[in-house]
Formats: sequence, C-alpha cells, structure tokens
Amino acid sequence: MSLTRRIAVLPGDGIGPEVTREAIRVLEAVAAARGLHFELQWRNVGGAAVAESGEPLPKATLDLCLASDAVFMGAVGLSATDRVKPEQRPERALLILRRELQTYANLRPVRHTPALDDATPLRPEIAAGTDFMIVRELAGGLYYGQPRGISGDPGSRRAVDTLEYGEAEIERVVRFAFEIAKTRRGHLTSVDKANVLQTSVLWREVVDRLAPEYPDVRVEHLYVDNCAMRLVTRPSSFDVIVTENTFGDILSDEGSVLTGSLGMLPSASIGKGVALYEPVHGSAPDIAGRGIANPIASVLTVGMMLRYSFGLHEEADAIDQAVERVLARGLRTADLARRGTASVSTVAMGDAILAELELVLAGTATTAGERVAR
Repeated sequence: MSLTRRIAVLPGDGIGPEVTREAIRVLEAVAAARGLHFELQWRNVGGAAVAESGEPLPKATLDLCLASDAVFMGAVGLSATDRVKPEQRPERALLILRRELQTYANLRPVRHTPALDDATPLRPEIAAGTDFMIVRELAGGLYYGQPRGISGDPGSRRAVDTLEYGEAEIERVVRFAFEIAKTRRGHLTSVDKANVLQTSVLWREVVDRLAPEYPDVRVEHLYVDNCAMRLVTRPSSFDVIVTENTFGDILSDEGSVLTGSLGMLPSASIGKGVALYEPVHGSAPDIAGRGIANPIASVLTVGMMLRYSFGLHEEADAIDQAVERVLARGLRTADLARRGTASVSTVAMGDAILAELELVLAGTATTAGERVAR
C-alpha cells in the first residue's frame, strides 16, 4: 500500500504536547507496518503561539492547515491567559480553525469498555453495552451568533448572545447524522428544546422533513434535559445523537463519564474542507509536565483520522483493539486508576499501546483471557 499525506500537527498547550507525542508514535508505527508515508508539519497554536508570535493562530499556521490533508491538534488553553484580550485567548485558535476549515459536524464516539467498569460512576449493568456517536453541529448557534457582547455601566450591565440557525445549516449536519446511522444500528436521536426555543422548532421540522429519505433509520426526538437524564440512566439505548452546538458540547462531556474519563474521548470535526482531529479533553494545565496525562483519547483520535480522512478502516480498528487490550491487562493512567492502586505514566501507556498494536497489526494478538490462560 502506498499513501503519502500531509498532516498539520498542532500540539498546543498544557498536556497537549505530551499526549500528542504518544499519538504520533502510534501513527508512525502504523505507517511503518503498512508502508505508508505521512508528512508531518509541526506548528505552535493556542497559548504557545501567543507566546511565540502574539496571536493564537498565526496566518502561516492557518495556511498550512488549509493546505494539509488533515489537522491533528492536542489541546489549547492556559489558566494564565484567562484574562487576556479576546483576540489573544488560546481557544480562539480552535474557533477560527473550525470556521476556516469549514467543519460543521463534530463526531464524538462514546463506548463503554468492560475493563473500565470500576472507572465509571455508573453501575456496570447500566453502562454495559453503551456504544453511540454524538454528532454535534459545529459552525452555528450561540458560539458564532451575532450580536453578542456586554454593554452598560458597572452594576447595570447587560450581556447578549444570539442563538441563530439557518435551515441549510441544520439540514447538512442532520443528513450527515442520518448517513452515519445507516452504517450503525439505524437509530437516530435528535436532541432539541423545541418547547422553548424557536431554533429548536425549526431543527425538529428539518429532521422530520428528511426522515422519509432514510426509511431504514428510526428517528426519535428528545428534549435536551430528558436526553441528559437518559444518558446516565439508559445510555445503551442510544445509537447516533444529533444536536446543535451548545447542547452537543455539554452532552458529549457528560457522555465521557461513561468511558471513565475525558481522557478516553476522541473527536473528529468534518465538513466541506480539511478535517480537524482533537481529543475532547482540555489542556489540563494543572497536570502538564508531570507525565501523568492519559494519552488514550489522543491515540484514539489518530484512529479516527485514519478512518475518516484516509479510509484506513483496518488500521483504525487495530488501534481501537490495541487500546482495548491494554485496558484489559489492567494498565491505568492516574485519571482511570482507583484510589490507592498503581498507575502508569503517559509514556508507559503509550509504550503498552504500541506493543499491543504491533501484535494486532501482525495478526498475532491474543485476547486478555488467552494471555491469562497461558
């Protein structure tokens, strides 16, 4: 197999560089095993870019991203920059990237791993069988609506954010979700707040208009509060969830508890242009540099990049399997370990995943049960 692709690598802030290094090690291992070639171009972004150039996303970095086949990001955001000018906030880099890359659908898979029964706050019988995809609209809603801002004198100020959606914006992400549901278990849950918000009324009307085009997909509507409740009472009842920007941001973080940690959740942002891949967790500056961050979300994000940007489904499956086997062996980073039990470092987790990946790619991997029986 011969494949050459350019990837812009933006490690970012906090634990971003640490987890990105482990993810890229996995990518390079897949490339070596399969005879692939990925041209990696590393650039600063977020707070690291502000320190270097005064802006969170320099034009040269944006141009590189636009000219790449995929963009891989670690994390952005530092507590020390919480009070900087809005145009210098590290998180601004992410919003600009999403807009300029024309990404409109954020995919966040949530799958419970039995090996992590002790890491989720849910009872094992409730978490069992959880395997769903959240499709979050990414280009509209409160995050981008105008007007917005704070006005008035201290003591009597008013703040305004605008929630706005066009029918075409809703249709494209809903179609995307329908297509994903066709490849899974054929069940689409559309989440809104149509009993309160006019944007949600329009959202629901668009879903109902498109539904007849997908007769093999069962559609249900849920209010966002009901969905939030069902995520922790019957999470296995979901297959594909599609929702607007703000709701998707919140619900996907809630979904992370089902996996045991935000450090387990990958994501892909896909649209008209170059796709952007990033783990869901933040920059976690409080643990940066300590070598204890969980790299699994970042590693799984590499798998999503191989699957959605390069069509390498077998290799993506191999990464997923390698992570499953490491967890089945009982290895845990600090965020997953039970109190009083041993945990491994970021690099040690990366080493273990690489070792399992080599076996999976070679077709000689054994299950955890077979390994114990020997």
